[in-house]
Parts: sequence; structure tokens; C-alpha cells
Amino acid sequence: MAKSPKASNPATYRSPVRSSVRFVAQDVVLKSFVWTSCKVEVHGEELLDNVDAPFIVIANHSSHLDASLILGALPRRLSKHIATGAAADYFFDKKLKALTTSLFFNAYPVERRTAQPTRGTGNYKGLTGRLLEEGIPLLIFPEGTRSRTGALGSFKPGVAALSISRGVPCLPMALVGAYAAWPYDRSVPPTNHPSIHVVIGHPLTAHAGEDAQGFADRMRSVVAEMYNSTARAYGMYTLDDYARKDALRQAEDVAWVREHGEEQTSQNSPGEETPAQEKTSGKKLKSLTKMARRILPRK
Repeated sequence: MAKSPKASNPATYRSPVRSSVRFVAQDVVLKSFVWTSCKVEVHGEELLDNVDAPFIVIANHSSHLDASLILGALPRRLSKHIATGAAADYFFDKKLKALTTSLFFNAYPVERRTAQPTRGTGNYKGLTGRLLEEGIPLLIFPEGTRSRTGALGSFKPGVAALSISRGVPCLPMALVGAYAAWPYDRSVPPTNHPSIHVVIGHPLTAHAGEDAQGFADRMRSVVAEMYNSTARAYGMYTLDDYARKDALRQAEDVAWVREHGEEQTSQNSPGEETPAQEKTSGKKLKSLTKMARRILPRK
């Protein structure tokens, strides 16, 4: 990605011109598409009456729809300058993708610890804190990536540490039904008009003496409770349901690895590699073997 001094300047993210263009992109294009494709219901809007920038929006992250749902659910006075932290290695690795992401979501690149540094993002180091200091609200997903299963991942402490160090509240939101509507591994937008509930919670701040990890864990619990209580009320999958479903899938995969691995091992001569180690065993067995080693207890 090419370096852009303007984009690394906090003032750029509340530019009236960019805000006007983004209003068309977000409200006329994205919100119209999402609200037409899905049946979206927003809960807790009354809790926003006393909320003012800066703040950090946090939410569960499992769908292509997440950012659009959040920005579309918030009133214009709060959403018009929200800057969205987006994975540099995914959204800013190509110029066209970076331009589109910036235009629609007022996004800036965030380097993920698990990814290789993205070329051209050095100017953005420390921008997250500077944006808050300039009064610009943020949207950051504390899980760091989209859930592949619908279950809620752990919340990394970075957002909590940012909230504590800058003295700004976190605004929790839960996106119920977004994963079922358009999950990570589906390329086609929803066509069956699925129901999605966007739940807004009370702003959160760290308790006295609470460290970043403790605050992050509490934020996760709040989002989980908001999600699960809404899902139960509308007869939808809860986060616990998704977690159980994923655990059953993993158990079935492990059983498959054990059955086929042991079956083939008994046919091999001493010293021969098992199919889990051989190319002829196929990609599925290899990937499942790696997964099994992670989740099975060591003998």
C-alpha cells in the first residue's frame, strides 16, 4: 500500500468532504442494501441519548455485514466520523481494496500480531490513540478477526488498554443473526431476507484497579449476555449453541482422524510414515491431524 501522509493525519477522518461522500456510501448504498436484504431490528437506541464522542464501539465479529450493521444502526450524530480499525494485511494489501474500505468505513490499517507487516502502513503507527485524542470515535472488533464458527472468541486486551489509557468509554453492541445471514466462508450475499438484531448496551468503563485483560473479559461477558438473551428471546442460535456445534464438529473430525489414522498405521511397515504425514493421504487428513494434536490431551 502506498504511503499517504493525509490518511495518517487524524483531521482527515473528520473531514466534511469525506464525511459527505461517506454518507452517500454508507446510508444510500450500504445501509439500503443491508436493510433491504435482511430484516434488521435495532434494540437499545435510547441508551445513546447521553453518549458523545470520543468512544470506542466494540462488538462480536462473525460476518461480512458487521461494520455496515453497526454504522447503520447508530444515529448520524455518532456515526458520521467513526473511524474503523481494519486489518492491514487483509483490507490494505491492495490499493483498490484500501481505497474502497477507507471510503465506505472511514477505515485505517491496524497491524495484526499474527500477520506479516503490510507494506506502506508505517505512517499509521500510533494513529488509533491520536484519533481518540482528537475526539474521533472508533469501531474496533476486540476478537481481532471474524469468527469462523459463529462462536465468540476471546477479547484481546488492546481495546481495553486503549479505553483505560485515553479515558474513553466502550460502547458494546451485539450482532445477533449476522453470522447465519452471511458468514465468513460464503461469498454470496443473503437472499432469504434473514432476521438480524443489533443490540446496543450501556457504555462501559474500567473499574478502579481493573487491568486491561480484566476489562476485556468483562466486555466480552457483557456482549455475550446481550447476544444470548436476545437470541433466546427470538428463538435464534445463541453463542453457546454455536460453541457446542463447533465442539461436536471438532469431535467428529478427531474421531475420523483416529479411525483412519489407526486403520492405516496398522497396515504400514515399521518406520513408514502414516497417511497423516504422507502427501498421498490428502489435504483433509493433514489439516485434521494438526487440529487433533492441538485439542487432544497428550498421552
